[in-house]
Order: sequence, then structure tokens, then C-alpha cells
Amino acid sequence: METIRVNLDARSYDIIIQTGALSRVGEWMARFSIAPRTLVIMDENTAELFGAPALESMKAAGFDPVSAVITPGEASKSLPVADRLYETAIRAGLDRNCSVVALGGGVVGDLAGFVAATYQRGIPFLQIPTTLLSQVDSSVGGKVAVNHALGKNLIGAFYQPRGVLIDPQTLSSLPQREFASGMAEVIKYGLIFDEPFLSELTTEVQAVQSRTPTLMERVIARCCHLKAAVVERDELDAGDRMMLNFGHTAGHAIEAAGGFKLYTHGEGVALGMLVAIRLSELTGSILQGCLDSVRSLLKDYGLPVQMSTCNETELLGYMNTDKKREAGKLRWIVLDKPGQAAVRSNISTDLVRDALQVIL
Repeated sequence: METIRVNLDARSYDIIIQTGALSRVGEWMARFSIAPRTLVIMDENTAELFGAPALESMKAAGFDPVSAVITPGEASKSLPVADRLYETAIRAGLDRNCSVVALGGGVVGDLAGFVAATYQRGIPFLQIPTTLLSQVDSSVGGKVAVNHALGKNLIGAFYQPRGVLIDPQTLSSLPQREFASGMAEVIKYGLIFDEPFLSELTTEVQAVQSRTPTLMERVIARCCHLKAAVVERDELDAGDRMMLNFGHTAGHAIEAAGGFKLYTHGEGVALGMLVAIRLSELTGSILQGCLDSVRSLLKDYGLPVQMSTCNETELLGYMNTDKKREAGKLRWIVLDKPGQAAVRSNISTDLVRDALQVIL
């Protein structure tokens, strides 16, 4: 078991990483000053896999959970689905002392957090991420949002959870594609912050792919430590936290171009990281050679390194609606070297077009 504190004054909270923790969800929830009635948001997959034991644990601890099950996938991160959840909360009589629990992956966490942040101007929110991507990234830091037809995560807020509970055993049931998707975010941390961690991921591919809970506890904890430190320095994404968007500028455009169905978030980030590394080469930020090694690492973890479903003009169109723009220019995260990243906003469209060719 490992506990990581995210220090944000009155909004501080703990991330608990413990194998087998899912069976003791109710005991964990009892630590918080929240009312017994709670809205538990899951998708159909997590409801089938983890819903019954989690709800039973909550009831045993004196909670009165109301289940809300959504359709899996990015399409559920929408205002219409959020509206249905508001109706469920209202009909269930949730007041401002009640809570919303996210039991699932990144889509569930983002959507549930958005509902919690906006229902009655904000009620307590607890994260129980069950996918690798959500465990190492989206459940930590308080970014909650829904998508718009014109772009990903354009409607949202910064809203910190009261706590995060991570059980690496949930990864044993994760489809290989979803596990690989999470590994894109894990690799990202090594590329932008921690070169020794990146080297470990490169040499321990088979061990990580085995998903041994004790090893995954260590991998998840390293990512959470890195993200917690960044969030503590820059909660509202105005400085250092922007580094976490490495690969996301092109990645979000790739997701949107695929209708949020063709590529998972992690697959989009993997492809986006290749674009960002190529931009790093074109702008002279990093020496040649990094691109090939990262491409090889992504392949080793089962991630895509090329796409053929759209062109650079279409991707640029989606990038122009990206929320990371500043003064009309996109802010790119580039590498100065493995383990060290920087923000650039003076990159020409022609260079971006050239960089996109690496995945097209």
C-alpha cells in the first residue's frame, strides 16, 4: 500500500494505491464527512465487473448508493448524458452533503467529476479509477469535463476529488488495447519528467505487460507522485502543469477526427507524442534519434505509430479549436531531451504540417 498526498491547502487529498482495496470501498468512504446517500456512476463494463462488490461494501459501511450506468466510450462525455445524471441525482434526493462516486475509467471520472462540480454548485466527489489510464492520469488533479462536437474537454472545470482509491487488481480484467492506452500516459511521464523511469519502461516491457499487481503498484505510484508534484505547483494549468499536455495537442485532434470512436485517448496521445517529438527535431529542441526510439517503445506496448484515416488539413482544423491556444496560437509541448520538456507557442503552421507527416 502507498499513500500519496496532494497538497492543495483546503482541497488537499490522498491517493491510496492498494491491491485488493476495491473490496473495502465502504471503509474508505467512511473516512469522509459525507451523507449516506451517494450517486455511483459507472459504465456498463465496470458495473458488470466491479459494481456488485463495490456497492455491497458501501452498504455494509452504512451508505445508501444510487447506481447510474452509462454507455462505455467518449460519446458519453456529453451534456445530454450529464443532464440525465442530474435528473437521477435530483430524483434520488441528493443534497449538498451527498456525494458522487466515479467507479470506472477516464470517461466515467471526467463525466462524474463534471456532474459533481456543477450539481447544486458542487458536491463531494470521490474517484475510484479502474483503468490504467485513469489511475495514472485522469483521476488525479481535478480536471473534469465533457466534450463538444467541435472539440474534446471544451466544457469543464477544475474540481478536486475528496480522495482517490486505486486497486491495481482491476487491471487484470482490462482488454489489452485499454492497457496499452494507459501505457501511453505512463510513457509520457518518463519522456517529460523522468528519464530513469523511461529507461525502466524500455527494459521491463515484458514485466510491465504481465500486470503483476505489486509491479503495477510501483508504476502507478511513480506516475501519481510525478503528477501530484506538478498539480501542487500549478493547480490551474497556468505553468508547469501544461507539460502534462505533451502529445495531447495533436492527440485530441486525432481523437476528434476519428469521432472519438476510432482511437482511444491513449492511442491519440501516442500518435500525438510522435508529432511533438518530430516538432522538437524540426525546431532544434532535440537531436535526431529520439523519434525512432520512442516509436519502437510505443510499438512494444502495442500502441499505434501511424494513421491513415485523415489528412493534415483536417487535423489542423481540430487543433484550431483546442483550448490550449493562447493569443490565437497553439501551445506545443516539445522535448529538450528525454525527461525534460518545454512549452513553445511560436511554431509555424508549415512546421506543424511537416511534423504531422510522421504519423500519416
